[in-house]
Amino acid sequence: MSLLKWALFFLVFAAIAALFGFGGLARGSEDIAKVLFFIFLVVFAVIGILGVTVFRTVT
Repeated sequence: MSLLKWALFFLVFAAIAALFGFGGLARGSEDIAKVLFFIFLVVFAVIGILGVTVFRTVT
């Protein structure tokens, strides 16, 4: 869950930076937010798959 919070933080930071005209800083923050969000999705998918497989072996 921490990855998702950091991704949202960088997304909000990028929006504020873009609002004030800091294009380079906004672009960098947006890239960081994208990377963190995709890492979160991969971890979420792996944990979901492991949960399903472990659930089947336990029952």
